[in-house]
Amino acid sequence: MKVGVPREVKNHEYRVAITPAGVHEFTRAGHQVYVEAGAGLGSSLRGEEYAAAGATILSNADDVWDVADLVLKVKEPVPEERDRLREGQMLFAYLHLAASKECTQMLLDRRVTAIAYETVELPNRVLPLLAPMSEVAGRLAPLIGAYHLMRPSGGRGALLGGVPGVYPAKVVVIGAGVAGMNAAAIALGMQAEVLLLDKDLTQLRAAAAT
Repeated sequence: MKVGVPREVKNHEYRVAITPAGVHEFTRAGHQVYVEAGAGLGSSLRGEEYAAAGATILSNADDVWDVADLVLKVKEPVPEERDRLREGQMLFAYLHLAASKECTQMLLDRRVTAIAYETVELPNRVLPLLAPMSEVAGRLAPLIGAYHLMRPSGGRGALLGGVPGVYPAKVVVIGAGVAGMNAAAIALGMQAEVLLLDKDLTQLRAAAAT
């Protein structure tokens, strides 16, 4: 199978659909991987790393889409990418089709086999491809919040962890899911006073036990 990895073109999207380690796994299984030049730069992954893992680096997106049986992306195809899809091609990405009837209809019209990362579910109902993004979002949230609490950022000048003689800031985390648990962990690590809220008592008990 020929796997294509185009560079993401959606505004402010810096992720890439596969790492060099993932390329190695594909090539070790006998597949061919084609990566657009510059696809990994937003994630600090160089083309040389992909090439060393066995990928072929192509200079433009059209070549990647043309050669690929399976296209690996991060975000759903934007309008400029949709004409590159062809019948029988497979697409693997965060599609979020419930929010886009237009994109859903386009995939149906083009007879593309599209699999949304966010819908892949293990037997225990864990979402293995959505959880990592929630972990990243949760871990970033307290850092961004702490930045915006500073006076130069327009905040009240509160230090999340406080100092001797000054109480730490209070952080309220709504939801004890993957993102919430990671946000709470980072806020606690920064020595803030954390209140975790969730309507699911089982989740809260699990959080209290960690």
